Amino acid sequence: MEQLWFTALLNRWFGGPVYSLLTAMGIHINPRHAATPISNSFAMEVLVALLLLAFFLAVRLQLSVDRPSGLQHIAEWIEGFVGNMGDEIIGHHYHKYHAYLVTLGLFILTCNLIGLIPSLESPTAVPLVPLGCALLTWFYYHYQGMRANGFGYFKHFMGPVRWLAPLMLPIEIFSHTARLLSLTVRLFANMFAGEMVTLVFFSLVPIGVPIIFEGLHIGVSLIQTYIFVILATVYLSEATAHEH
Repeated sequence: MEQLWFTALLNRWFGGPVYSLLTAMGIHINPRHAATPISNSFAMEVLVALLLLAFFLAVRLQLSVDRPSGLQHIAEWIEGFVGNMGDEIIGHHYHKYHAYLVTLGLFILTCNLIGLIPSLESPTAVPLVPLGCALLTWFYYHYQGMRANGFGYFKHFMGPVRWLAPLMLPIEIFSHTARLLSLTVRLFANMFAGEMVTLVFFSLVPIGVPIIFEGLHIGVSLIQTYIFVILATVYLSEATAHEH
């Protein structure tokens, strides 16, 4: 696969150390790619992280009660939108998970939209990136469930009555494992399809018509981010709920 300019830049600066690190970890890479161990998707994730860091720093430096900047208004709207969703789904204790949900949403949305910039691509159109987000969310909500309920968290895997436990346990394990597949495939499939449709129409009709599909790409990016975050919120709500 052809390297993007940012990927080539990272490989020029960090390719050697990254290759040595991967080799030391037992991850074998074809010697022909020793100088280019960093993939496009990983490079785009790094770029997204840098862009978000710059955004957070800019908002922090411009914080004002009397004269809030445009960036501050955007940050407050995002915080309020996710906060309202968390309050409605999780309840009054949603504040503990608010930072994670906001960060997750911003990361996925930026990964989705960065493909609109010429010479860049959406890392969420590569399976490993949605899988990483899904795994992180999966482990996060189980961890928070154990923090909130202790070992009693695992009781809901057994069903409402004891004699159903042998039947409910494998069903619940399969159900929770399937969430990884659901989160990953939904995000990857939609973003990959959007990228391919846009590229096809750019190659066929490079002027005018592709703008329609760029708008479609933006819509799909927003919807898929919302779906991922709201599902993460639902999973957190189920995991941290206390039985009364």
